[in-house]
Amino acid sequence: MNKTVFFAFRGDPMCFIHVLLNALDMAEKGMEGKIVIEGDAVKLIPEMARPEHFLNRLYSKVREKNLLIGACRACSTKLGVAAAIEKEGVELIGDMSGHPAISDYIGKGFTILTF
Repeated sequence: MNKTVFFAFRGDPMCFIHVLLNALDMAEKGMEGKIVIEGDAVKLIPEMARPEHFLNRLYSKVREKNLLIGACRACSTKLGVAAAIEKEGVELIGDMSGHPAISDYIGKGFTILTF
């Protein structure tokens, strides 16, 4: 089975939409596509959680299908959104000085794509 993890760093919603769409597309085609939210992109989580946000529908589908692994603990803390992310029920992850290690996913056979 194809296994891909999208590491999303950019906080631009017009870039992030492609992460959501591709993860959902892969799931629909029987492939494993997971998402790790890193860097400036962690600020999108509280925004996308709002029902009126244009990405809310896609974000909700990703959550329902359990495609979101988590958000970077270090970046969420540094950017002041850790509490909002935890309130949303997204796991804060990162054993590499507070950041998720790409090597962990490579070791599990994932292809890494960065956005």
